[in-house]
Amino acid sequence: MELKWYVAHTYSGHEKKAKEYLESAVVAAGLSEYFGRIIIPTQEIVEMKNGKRATTVRKFLPSYILIEMELNRDTQHLVTNTPGITNFVGSAGKPVPLNEEEVERVLIQMDKSRARDGVEIPYQVGDVVKVVDGPFSDFSGSISDINYERKKIKVMVSIFGRPTPVELDFLQVQPL
Repeated sequence: MELKWYVAHTYSGHEKKAKEYLESAVVAAGLSEYFGRIIIPTQEIVEMKNGKRATTVRKFLPSYILIEMELNRDTQHLVTNTPGITNFVGSAGKPVPLNEEEVERVLIQMDKSRARDGVEIPYQVGDVVKVVDGPFSDFSGSISDINYERKKIKVMVSIFGRPTPVELDFLQVQPL
């Protein structure tokens, strides 16, 4: 038995419910040996909200779930009759399996967002940046120090005509 990856279309915003319904339907129908993983393609995004760092999970293929399964009449019927799932992606109503490169690309994108613990610091000492968040919003200055462990940067901004070091999260600035 060879499991292949298929894509199922869901109602917008119902990916999680559709996945839960499908998982319980597979167990209830006794077809667990025909199914592998069921995935909602998501990635973690780190952003600044109200001066605080926030990690949010976003779907990068909204309205779709990936299903690892052996396709036969019973499994196809089970998936297409699951609440929240409209149909498989394919041509002429026939589900088309994803090739290995497509599956790898999706899985790698999901792994990258989890493994990178945020984002790399895209700046170097001496870069000129504009502060876009926090009390020093709209100030400009040059980066004097980068703390990679804490993911913080020190920016020398001019306050009352004097260069003053300000410690910021790298998400609070953008290049000029």
